[in-house]
Amino acid sequence: METHFETELDNLKQQLLAMAGHAETAVNRAVEALMQRNRDLALKVRADDDIIDHFEIEIDEMVIHLLTKAPLASHLRLVTVAMKISQNLERIGDEAAKIAKRARDLAQEPPLNITLDLPRMAALALAMVKEALDAFVQYDSSAARAVIPRDKEMDVLHKQVQQILADHMMAHPETIARCLHWIVAAKSLERIADHAKNIAEEVVYLCEAQDIRHPAAQNQNPPPADP
Repeated sequence: METHFETELDNLKQQLLAMAGHAETAVNRAVEALMQRNRDLALKVRADDDIIDHFEIEIDEMVIHLLTKAPLASHLRLVTVAMKISQNLERIGDEAAKIAKRARDLAQEPPLNITLDLPRMAALALAMVKEALDAFVQYDSSAARAVIPRDKEMDVLHKQVQQILADHMMAHPETIARCLHWIVAAKSLERIADHAKNIAEEVVYLCEAQDIRHPAAQNQNPPPADP
């Protein structure tokens, strides 16, 4: 019976990895559509978002089934963490769809005469996602912890892009609407890195049974009970 349960856990992991592959493809295509002004590709990314949503539904059903059978506390943690990872992957897909929407709109406008390194932001965000998922599959808490500080690197890149766009809007007010599309796209990439960090934090919880998401809150005394 336990062997069958372990097989089902492996199937759950494989579904998560397949979902992650679709999310990665969506982000790469959305950024390509944005940088290449490819409206058709942008529309495909938005249409394919339903595939990622369907993965989340399937994984939720698998999780509910496994929760009724999990024999150990460690199994319970694994199953619940898998569900949270699925939720973060679904939101990564949503961010890719947002980028694609901006790409669609910008493809119909004159290009901006500025250089924005959004592909670098996308590469960093997706590297973080991959490393966090690898840590999950390998049950590697140290690797998961190594992902978390990389979010600060993304924050630096995001601020640089935001500053370039703010300066351009000041100098060329007629480009404000177009710049705002780029600002939203850059923010979506920053949010993808946030979701990668979330996944890494869940892996730490899986491996160490320690919740590291809100250290400041953990250090505070709990509020007194009502009289």
